Amino acid sequence: MTASELTLPQSKVKSGGRKSRHRMMGAGKQLNAGPVTYVVLTVFALVSLAPLVWTAIAASRTDQRLAQTPPPLWFGGNLFKNLQTAWDEAGLGTAMVNSTLVAGTITVSTVLFSTLAGFAFAKLKFKFSGVLLLLTIGTMMIPPQLAVVPLYLWMSDLGWSNQLQTVILPTLVTAFGTFFMRQYLVQALPSELIEAARVDGASSLRIVWHVVFPAARPAMAVLGLLTFVFAWNDFLWPIIALNQQNPTVQVALNSLGTGYVPDQAVIMAGALLGTLPLLIAFLLFGKQIVGGIMQGAIKG
Repeated sequence: MTASELTLPQSKVKSGGRKSRHRMMGAGKQLNAGPVTYVVLTVFALVSLAPLVWTAIAASRTDQRLAQTPPPLWFGGNLFKNLQTAWDEAGLGTAMVNSTLVAGTITVSTVLFSTLAGFAFAKLKFKFSGVLLLLTIGTMMIPPQLAVVPLYLWMSDLGWSNQLQTVILPTLVTAFGTFFMRQYLVQALPSELIEAARVDGASSLRIVWHVVFPAARPAMAVLGLLTFVFAWNDFLWPIIALNQQNPTVQVALNSLGTGYVPDQAVIMAGALLGTLPLLIAFLLFGKQIVGGIMQGAIKG
């Protein structure tokens, strides 16, 4: 077979080149959502917002109106009155400060220690690393209710009853955070990058600060958001460890449900006040968190 027989016709070469260019141009285009996508997203958004909207509606009504049938479907005129009543009766001023301190400390500590532990399990070689990782994951299978009694006795022996450090100390690092960061760093952090930093003479602390933390930033943002929400909404251990003189938000809101006939409108107003800081935090940092997630997905 000669070279001339192997040569493709010029027209086929040109058409093939045009198709290849069209495929490359099509790959760079942004996909447009159809009307069905918008309908589905709208339905999901409405369903997700329904509990929050109902809480706001109930907080703006009176307890007598909430007991009537059918229930109110629009806002009333008692919102600010009920918010003020809930704020005063539950002592939410002190509770907000305490919850911010507790949730903020737990979030920073969990993200920091979980990232360091996750990096160690993902990229460092040491004895019994697999066994220690299995033990760490195994602690996630133990119900937290089983640890309440020994944990309370331990905190009492330390003399920390009714103090915020009683709530902060047991959750400074979590098994979930360690496992989450380990799984992320296995794929997102190339081992060659760490070796190159060591060849350049970087210390372990410098590698963690300049290599590990930038690579783990998207996962750290997600873990930080999840940890803050969990710490802010935690109720079981704070209600046991703290009292109404030094409460977190969830412990303070518990006092609104006491009494012979609890005022449902005031309870809803307190729940709305307890939710607002989470909404504000997401509005302020949601864009950075989503951007970090997308950046990590592109790098991956």
